[in-house]
Amino acid sequence: MTDLSNANWKKSTLSGDGQSCVEVAITDTVIGVRDTKDREGGTLVFNRDEWRAFLGGVRNGEFDLD
Repeated sequence: MTDLSNANWKKSTLSGDGQSCVEVAITDTVIGVRDTKDREGGTLVFNRDEWRAFLGGVRNGEFDLD
């Protein structure tokens, strides 16, 4: 299991004060994603290749809700 206890977590400035916010931590080896309002509820962890593939899909509109 990856220790992200000292990671620098960031929340998107587009999140505002909404109830549906996530935080992302980028380290040298992994990227962590967690629910801002339930930080102890678990963390999704991706390696850099997985994260690049996900971001590419977002940029290409592969996950659009419309």
